Amino acid sequence: MCEYEIPFHIQEEIMKRLPVKSLIQFRSVSKAWKSLIDSSEFIAAHSLRCHTHPQHLLVSYEDPEEGIKYVSYIDGDTFRQQRSLLTVPVSIKGLKKPVVVGSSHGLLCLYGSDPELTTKMVALWNPSIRKSIVVAVPDQLSVGKSNPSVGFGVCSVTSDPKIVLITQSWDDPNIETSYRFKVLVYNLSSGKWRNLSTDLPAKPVRDWSPVVVTDRFIYSHSAGSSTHNMIMSFDVTNETFESIDLLDTLAHHHPVNFFISKVRDSLAMFKYSGEIYPGGDICTVWMMEHGIQKLFTKLFDIKTPHDFIVGFRKNGIPIIQVTYDDDDDDEPPRLVVYEPNSKHNNFLEISVYPFSFNVNSYMETLLLL
Repeated sequence: MCEYEIPFHIQEEIMKRLPVKSLIQFRSVSKAWKSLIDSSEFIAAHSLRCHTHPQHLLVSYEDPEEGIKYVSYIDGDTFRQQRSLLTVPVSIKGLKKPVVVGSSHGLLCLYGSDPELTTKMVALWNPSIRKSIVVAVPDQLSVGKSNPSVGFGVCSVTSDPKIVLITQSWDDPNIETSYRFKVLVYNLSSGKWRNLSTDLPAKPVRDWSPVVVTDRFIYSHSAGSSTHNMIMSFDVTNETFESIDLLDTLAHHHPVNFFISKVRDSLAMFKYSGEIYPGGDICTVWMMEHGIQKLFTKLFDIKTPHDFIVGFRKNGIPIIQVTYDDDDDDEPPRLVVYEPNSKHNNFLEISVYPFSFNVNSYMETLLLL
């Protein structure tokens, strides 16, 4: 052995810190490196360091002529100049009316239907390595029978992706105790759906959507009544539900003008003043600190007479979809990055201007390799 050769275990430690693009190239260097990089142990170890890898903003929108487009921005100092149109796997292109549920450990989760609109489908997509897996929703929860709420996350202990489906029904809508929950969990490692029968929510809720996916939790805005907001959390690792108590200013606010999102991998909540969404002059943004369910911090207020927040950069700066008043019907909506302190707008250049945008974030990862 050459006296200058680096021991293999040190090579492994170095590679754990490298970006995904380099590791994909290194798989062609030698059989030993390919075997290492492809191993589940290495992928899990590299995934645990995902907070050190580049973060991307994913903007999706529907092109009237070409269907849904996905544009990725590297979320750095010059992120508006570092954009690329993602190559979408065939399995994702085949989905009808796909909606991005969220991202976890670099994987994106999409929810849609098969081409014949007969079966609901959930897709897991890793844009960094251009791989995806599509899973059919069980027949009893498929199209025409019920419309489950979809959650998704990656177990922080095993790095095993999980899909969560939640439905509830009532024998008698006037009797609170007559409701039934059904929760199904899909583990990618087993490739099977299973029923979750313990630690289910103790009370019914009006709705389970939308959901927000953070490092370990799936959060859902679940309106307890027409004038009361609730947040339900699902721990992907322990597979347990919990109800989160909100501040009065957030809890007792009309659910139509109350929304949840993700800021710095923490749960964010924002409410609009006014009676009809977006319809308010002021949007107030709160964040749950360090995952502590009773610790909330107010971040800022934004004047948004015709705009609404669709996402956040990794530094907490909001991304806003700007619409125009009735006198500007010919002006399409646009995306802007808004600096609350300076009140300065930076427009994101999109080749077409659709009716609406969807904004998510993801890290680079080797999961699904």
